[in-house]
Amino acid sequence: MRIDVIANITARLYRRRPSLLDEVRRVCAGVADVHPTTRVDELDAVCARIAARGTDLVILSGGDGSFMAGVTALARAFGETSLPRLALLPGGTVATVARNFGVQGDPARLLARLFASRALTSQRRATLRVRETREGRATERIGFIFGTGLVARFFDLYYADGARGYGGAARIAGRIFVESFVEGPYARVVLTPMPCTIEVDGRRLGSDRWSLVCAAVVRDLGLGMRVNHRAGEDLDRPHLVASPLPPRSLGPRAPRVLLGRPIGGAGSFDDLVRSFVVRFSPEGPYVLDGDVLRASEVVVSAGPPIDVVTL
Repeated sequence: MRIDVIANITARLYRRRPSLLDEVRRVCAGVADVHPTTRVDELDAVCARIAARGTDLVILSGGDGSFMAGVTALARAFGETSLPRLALLPGGTVATVARNFGVQGDPARLLARLFASRALTSQRRATLRVRETREGRATERIGFIFGTGLVARFFDLYYADGARGYGGAARIAGRIFVESFVEGPYARVVLTPMPCTIEVDGRRLGSDRWSLVCAAVVRDLGLGMRVNHRAGEDLDRPHLVASPLPPRSLGPRAPRVLLGRPIGGAGSFDDLVRSFVVRFSPEGPYVLDGDVLRASEVVVSAGPPIDVVTL
């Protein structure tokens, strides 16, 4: 079996443990080829080389943004209908997508477990196709979790705080929740509805300001937040949740999210969709798998299904 490991060595775990890449190489010796990358153009070149000579399994190691960039590059190199089997190994601050697939822990140890398996089983998983337009230029990516409104503002605070992993994210979320009951300044920054419009399957939704817009193909968005409680239910239809509720109404609904129940509330949308379009004027922020981006328009639909190896 031909196996390739693509490691984003700018991901947090690799930066904090410079020896990790050497550990990964030792585990892979004689079993898999290791390809360290630091930039998107390097990633594209690696995927093109792998596609040219063929492979049976590609293992992506990094954070959620690394997984998104890796799947996007592989889809370009192999073609969406010819993608190899994939495995995701955590290496970033959170690696939420890998956790949803039941994979967490030390990358080198996880690789050793994977290589020791006599039979590798895989599961068909959904992805998102996210096409943004900015300054007349279109860019398409394949990912797993899309969000704007409070999602984008939360990540702004998270990165400003030093991207401190689950502990840092939990502290921010806790403060937002507490302040939402009294519309404190922190909660207002994150939860105040953001100017944008949403069109779902050709029909525009009623509000022109949305506090939460989130679509995903995995159910846990981190910290046990199951906003997209129907994610992954249909390979061809991602789950979209959108709410226009103000801070004092939206924040207290967090317990419903933890229980995997619909947020509800006046004007909210919660369903599987073929596609939807978010439009900002002139531009606005959105998040795809932890990467904060900006666009004037974002179109989200189902991406190519992938076969993910499970441990």
